[in-house]
Amino acid sequence: MFINIKNKLLNQRKVSLIAILFISLLSSCGFQLRGDYLLDDELQTLYVSSSDVHGELTRLLKLHLVRNQVKVVKQSQQDVPELRLVSDKLDRRTLSVFPNGQVAEYELIYSVHYQLRFSNQDAQNFRFELYRDYQDDPNLALAKSRELSLLLSEMRTSAADKILRDMARIHRKS
Repeated sequence: MFINIKNKLLNQRKVSLIAILFISLLSSCGFQLRGDYLLDDELQTLYVSSSDVHGELTRLLKLHLVRNQVKVVKQSQQDVPELRLVSDKLDRRTLSVFPNGQVAEYELIYSVHYQLRFSNQDAQNFRFELYRDYQDDPNLALAKSRELSLLLSEMRTSAADKILRDMARIHRKS
């Protein structure tokens, strides 16, 4: 009976030690859950404007803001900060070609330029680029077209996340 209790304690210690080791490894590599962004109080209400008001990035950004309990107002107001999506564009650069001269692989470059303007202040400009590799195959044109569409959608989602992460780093003193 004493040996049974001793074995149970050893097993519990092993499990605890493994759990502590696993948590330590995760925290040391910089792992953290994403999703909630702690935006400054001044950014809890925003006006979002865009050169493409019906664009996919604009829609995704507004959706991400609402999910993070940010009130998005429909019209510009004097005391409400404005987040303006100036531009987003997709470029591509050839990485490799087939022996027959057709392009085999592209690097997709998604560029985003946006501004954040607080009342009675000049706009702060932000720019960033996202990169993805895309392998083309002319024999599978329809499938590759769908893949490119999904890849671009994923890049826009990543861009909306990046904008929120950038905004979470802004802390103004009142």
